[in-house]
Amino acid sequence: MPPISPVVRPEAPHEAARIRLVHEAAFGQTAEADLVDALRAHAVPYLGWVAEAEGAVVAHVCFSPVQLERAPQLRAVGLAPMAVWPTHQRQGIGTALVQAALRACRQAGHEVVVVLGHPAYYPRFGFEVAATKGVICPYLVPPEAFMVLELVPGALDQPAGLVQYHAAFNTVV
Repeated sequence: MPPISPVVRPEAPHEAARIRLVHEAAFGQTAEADLVDALRAHAVPYLGWVAEAEGAVVAHVCFSPVQLERAPQLRAVGLAPMAVWPTHQRQGIGTALVQAALRACRQAGHEVVVVLGHPAYYPRFGFEVAATKGVICPYLVPPEAFMVLELVPGALDQPAGLVQYHAAFNTVV
């Protein structure tokens, strides 16, 4: 089966219900879908991107603001959550989605992106273990699972300290 070439674009307001279904199907629970809904309603900036294949939204990723304890001047965002409909996984759709969304973050003037995710997946986009850049995860997770990407080279030349996620992360996850 040839790989699917998705259409990747910003999410539209009328797609919220379908985006919710994508997260529920990908994660097998509602927590991530609840988080997306809360971030969309309360986070500024909120950046949501979808991948559409065969006329349907099959993947979604969002970014929300994070604060870096020792570098509050940096424009930093957290990538979370990201989901691909189960039957469309492992076809390059998630990769295309994240690449396009990271370009959009760079164009919007964001300097740093953090992600708590699979250590074998996110390095393909340039993410590296956050601790090597002096960025500390607020959650008890394996160090290799918390990663950072400098969208502006040198943005993390000084240790940035503890990351503070948007309050929505404390209420729904």
